[in-house]
Amino acid sequence: MSIVIVGGNERMERQYADLCKAYSCKAKVFTKNSGKMKCIGSPDLIVVFTSTVSHKMLRSVEAETKGQDVNIVHSPSASMSALKSILNTHVGAIA
Repeated sequence: MSIVIVGGNERMERQYADLCKAYSCKAKVFTKNSGKMKCIGSPDLIVVFTSTVSHKMLRSVEAETKGQDVNIVHSPSASMSALKSILNTHVGAIA
């Protein structure tokens, strides 16, 4: 399963990716708005941390995924426990 994480804390990028890897998922993490937002691709799940994401980044994600069948989850918290809860719900518990 492929996951794109938008927003969050810059210092936690590696931890977000490691947690997704523990759930056997490939993850791309975008904490800042940059030209790389064009390479979102077609992920299975997009997690948007709404407390740390700009409106411009959110519009960019929506434009890139328009017309695709992508599950987008909005979370007000950018914590590891919030991401873990989302992964448990959408991917399943760690084996």
